Amino acid sequence: MTRTNGNGDGATAVHIALQGKGGVGKSLVSAILSQYLASKGQDVLAIDADPVNHTLAEYRGLAVSELNLLKEGSVDQREVDLLMERFLTENGTFIVDTGASTFIPLWHYILENDALKYLREKGKSVFIHSVITGGQSLNDTLSGFEQLAETTRERNLADKVHGSVAIVRRTADTFGRDVEEMIGQKMTFQEALNDNSFTIMAKQRLRVVQRELFSQLDAIPLVQ
Repeated sequence: MTRTNGNGDGATAVHIALQGKGGVGKSLVSAILSQYLASKGQDVLAIDADPVNHTLAEYRGLAVSELNLLKEGSVDQREVDLLMERFLTENGTFIVDTGASTFIPLWHYILENDALKYLREKGKSVFIHSVITGGQSLNDTLSGFEQLAETTRERNLADKVHGSVAIVRRTADTFGRDVEEMIGQKMTFQEALNDNSFTIMAKQRLRVVQRELFSQLDAIPLVQ
């Protein structure tokens, strides 16, 4: 997680999930982040800006708004302008889930318009969240993170990476199945814990997962 922030009052924070590899969990990260920040009393404004898979928008418990950033195969600059307008004029915590197809053009827009610096000057906190996975997608996701790092104006990211969160692999027949069922139904942790279709022990395992993830997020200075 890379952060760019200013010295403002912290009334507005912007979290953007960016990764050039599709299907690696950007929407899941955005959903978990939305739940975590909401649990900290933040006014979360979740936005699904993936033009192909509106996965985040399927989480009914998060009240996600949809935004189509693509027009005729390329990023609609005016739509991104309007999104920036919201960042600059509204108070709240924005969570923006983006798609792999918009990764390069959206990042190019951010760089070309010096958007991060401008938001920082206006006292807004900006966090870029990049997903890195294991297995066959490891090299592709590392490449996506490298693209972000290499094109940043300040190449040294050592003081910009504020932390990482590991989603560990657990026993497939218990933890794995419970989490998979929750994600498959696009439920938040709280919805699953209140749903009678989950057994008592399944709910206990989900609490363990939630507690572990939120504990890791607690160690990262995301809340002003």
